[in-house]
Amino acid sequence: MPQSALNKTDGGFGGGGTPHPTFLDTSDLGFAGAFEALLSQARDTTQRVDGVVADILAAVRARGDAALCEYTARFDGVDLTAAALRIGAGEIDKAVGQVAPDLMAALDLAATRIEAFHHAQVPVNMQMHDDSGVTMGLRWTPLDAVGLYVPGGRASYPSSVLMNALPARVAGVARIAMVVPAPGGVLNPLVLAAARRAGVTEIYRVGGAQAVAALAYGTETIAPVDRIVGPGNAFVAEAKRQVFGRVGIDGVAGPSEVVILADAGNNPRRVAVDLLAQAEHDEAAQAILITTSPAFAEAVAAAVDQELPTLPRQAIARASWDAHGAIIVVRDWDEAAALTNRLAPEHLQIMVPDPAPLFARIRHAGAAFLGPHTPEALGDYIAGPNHVLPTGRTARFASGLSVFDFIKRTSWVDASAAALYALGPSAVLLAEAEGLTAHARSLAMRLGQ
Repeated sequence: MPQSALNKTDGGFGGGGTPHPTFLDTSDLGFAGAFEALLSQARDTTQRVDGVVADILAAVRARGDAALCEYTARFDGVDLTAAALRIGAGEIDKAVGQVAPDLMAALDLAATRIEAFHHAQVPVNMQMHDDSGVTMGLRWTPLDAVGLYVPGGRASYPSSVLMNALPARVAGVARIAMVVPAPGGVLNPLVLAAARRAGVTEIYRVGGAQAVAALAYGTETIAPVDRIVGPGNAFVAEAKRQVFGRVGIDGVAGPSEVVILADAGNNPRRVAVDLLAQAEHDEAAQAILITTSPAFAEAVAAAVDQELPTLPRQAIARASWDAHGAIIVVRDWDEAAALTNRLAPEHLQIMVPDPAPLFARIRHAGAAFLGPHTPEALGDYIAGPNHVLPTGRTARFASGLSVFDFIKRTSWVDASAAALYALGPSAVLLAEAEGLTAHARSLAMRLGQ
């Protein structure tokens, strides 16, 4: 086993002379420092776009559709009038007709499963009555309008349409407005088919920060929404960050990531492909294997090298694996659980014979996939739980997208006269202690004081 080193280029599991991912062993003296370096790797874009985005937001807010069309021409190469911003039913019909029947069936199966899982999340209103005579409770209500951002062009993802729109529809959101850029006039038919299946109520052929501005502030054609969800590039992420407060957002997503806990009983090639399934997302994605077996670690590293040349996106996957990938050998699964909690990964695969006890020790993960027959890719498309998950170690305090992102709760109180007389004097004392005289008086007047 080599000494711990980041981005080791010679020695180690992969042989000499070519770049390799991080190789760590908890038994090495330098492990603690090397693991901290792995945790602190900067994977988010360093591109500063805040000023440009602020200008775009201000322009759309001030000039509405005119600015929206100008930016669409500049960035997407599409000349639009305000009347052409919205995609009509006929165009959606035509797109749906271009999708192969077996693909439509797969889309429907995924949608049905996603709907079922999210229906099970819907909370019930709560009511309680206490001995003092106070009745109180919580009432859940859906948001009025949600905006869904979908990356455009031929490399767009209909699965994300389902994952973002279906929880909103299940929650009871009446208006779901989708924006999707059409660079060069190209739209993916399957994205439009997914939008129709998911219950999206209106679709606009715009993208970028300007689309986020339209959803947040409204234009003559696009009415404003209450919350914006969905992935996008650095400009979209920054736009969502800047409009937060005016509207809600689902969060600012970073590059995708997976941690795989696997023992030596697994097929090394399967584990290698599971790692590459994350690495092929983009150059900043991260795939990490944690195992108790040095020999298995070597076998997986070799399998990754063999699989990479077979991938159409091998350049992207290789860049991700070499720059951000890691293989960590641990003494036992207690160490593995502790390291996983520090990594707080977006995706976690546990590939051991009995994954439940190990999963019970892990507190921080966006989503977990248990056992050798549950690759993370199953969750990306068709399992049912949402694939919009916290990245960049934010699973320590954040959760994946759910019905709860599209509803809000209102608490309510109904006090009887007896309850007011029982509780009011103490409330008066507390209000006076805080120096809030009108608060105290509001209570005291009802108590005859």
